Amino acid sequence: MLNKDTQLCISLSARPSNIGTCFHNYLYQKLDLDFIYKAFSTQDIEHAVKGVQALGIRGCSVSMPFKESCIPFLDTLSDSVKAIDSVNTIVNDNGHLTAYNTDYIAVKTLIEKNFPDSNQTVIIQGSGGMAKAVVAAFRDSGFSQVTVLARNEEKGAALANKYGFRWSKTPTGEQADILVNVTPVGMSGGAEQDQLAFSKEDVQAATFVFDVVAFPAETPLIVLAREYGKTVVTGAEVIALQALEQFALYTGVRPDEALMLEASAFSRS
Repeated sequence: MLNKDTQLCISLSARPSNIGTCFHNYLYQKLDLDFIYKAFSTQDIEHAVKGVQALGIRGCSVSMPFKESCIPFLDTLSDSVKAIDSVNTIVNDNGHLTAYNTDYIAVKTLIEKNFPDSNQTVIIQGSGGMAKAVVAAFRDSGFSQVTVLARNEEKGAALANKYGFRWSKTPTGEQADILVNVTPVGMSGGAEQDQLAFSKEDVQAATFVFDVVAFPAETPLIVLAREYGKTVVTGAEVIALQALEQFALYTGVRPDEALMLEASAFSRS
């Protein structure tokens, strides 16, 4: 039952989805926590953030296009935000707003769990906002032999230069130990949903394949990598872990992995 002490967490996005709402509310119910989560759309990020502060809203997830524009209205930026100049989580402690980026935290955690040898070579395809989190996480995990592959010369070169890596507009012909897709290739409903983000030859030569696309989790790239017996990391793992990090920041409770995966599957169903 809702009551005067129920703590509210929200999301702010130009195009809200039900994923976070389902994930968080599922866990609140399972863990018997006096919280509720609601998605909102806004065109006024300044006053929306000030509303979070003024109304005592406990936590706020931030999605596009507000991940950078919200920064001037926050009190403290965590290291995860400073690493990529982007926010996806705000925690309100008695009016003090602290910003985090749990995408970066999740990706870095998955890198350190699955790719223990930082001397391996990496090709990261993509130059958007999530690509920045991935590139920064590889740098901060000690990787130095990284190539950013991006057709957008301005964004691709800037991203690679920012983190001290190499950029290429087209495949160089070199193969890598770790392949990472951070583009919409393979995404359900997209123009390239049936395409591979990397060639069959590149996948066969790699040891690890990481696809950040979450819908579907089993992209053509991941399916092929499994057929070749490669170790894979999926986008479903990223969104589950980043949501778990948000949940822990908001509530102080960290569900076990089984419950996290249960909630993630429910949110994507």
